[in-house]
Formats: sequence, structure tokens, C-alpha cells
Amino acid sequence: MGTVTEAIDVDVDVTTAYNQWTQFETFPQFMDGVERIDQLDDTHLHWVTQVGPVTREFDATVTEQVPDERVAWKSVDGPEHAGVVTFHRLDDQQSRVTVQMDIDPEGFVENVADKAGVLDRRVKGDLKRFKDFIESHGGQETGAWRGEVPRP
Repeated sequence: MGTVTEAIDVDVDVTTAYNQWTQFETFPQFMDGVERIDQLDDTHLHWVTQVGPVTREFDATVTEQVPDERVAWKSVDGPEHAGVVTFHRLDDQQSRVTVQMDIDPEGFVENVADKAGVLDRRVKGDLKRFKDFIESHGGQETGAWRGEVPRP
């Protein structure tokens, strides 16, 4: 299993960055390879992704969610992965978003991509596109879910 950790500073307050991240269905607008996410309820998501020619569908569960601090998840089927996104206040108008993911690549294409550093670069690019996305909306999130999911 490989671990990917990336961070980026965004020019929005921590609440705005967190609120936007809770809008999972917008992920395809800034995440490379994410075709679609369906939010089934407060804690269950269905993902459709594509890595090269391989399309994967899987379900994931939000395992912890603390407003303005963190969102954690794990897959429940399909490619095995888990992760956490943390939000750190730098000042009133700037925050740091840090993503840490543990990924167990499934299949030949995903294993080659992992060994070649493609997944690290993809996450870094996704964070850059998240920064561009939230900052291009005038520092306003497209929605928010402020509920809390306690750690099991």
C-alpha cells in the first residue's frame, strides 16, 4: 500500500475551504480521473473513476468529519484506499489543505501508475485545481455540509 501526502495553501478562509470540500459531487470539476460521485447519504458515496483505460466504481464511507478541521474516508469495496483531508487556518483569508491517502493499487495499470509516481502527481494536480476552483468562485463555496461524523 502506498501513501500519498500533499498540501496546498488556498486564498480563502478555513471555513470556505472546508465547506467546499464537503461538496463531493463537485470533485469531478477539479479531480483528474474522477468521472462522477454520487452522495447517497451523509456518510456514503459512490465513486466512478478512470485511470488510463481502466474505469472503476466503488463505494466509500466518510468515517470522520469535524467542521473546519478534517474529513476522513475509506473504501468499502473496489480499490482499497483510505484518507484524510485536514484544514488549517493560516490567517483570516488563507488556509492550508492537506491530503493524506493510503492506496492499494488494484491491477496492472494502477500498479504501474503508482510506481511511476502518477498518483502523487495526480493528487498534487487535484489540489492545485481545487485551489483554482475555490478561488475562481470569488472565495465562495458552492455549498456546505456542517454536520459532524464522530470517529468510530
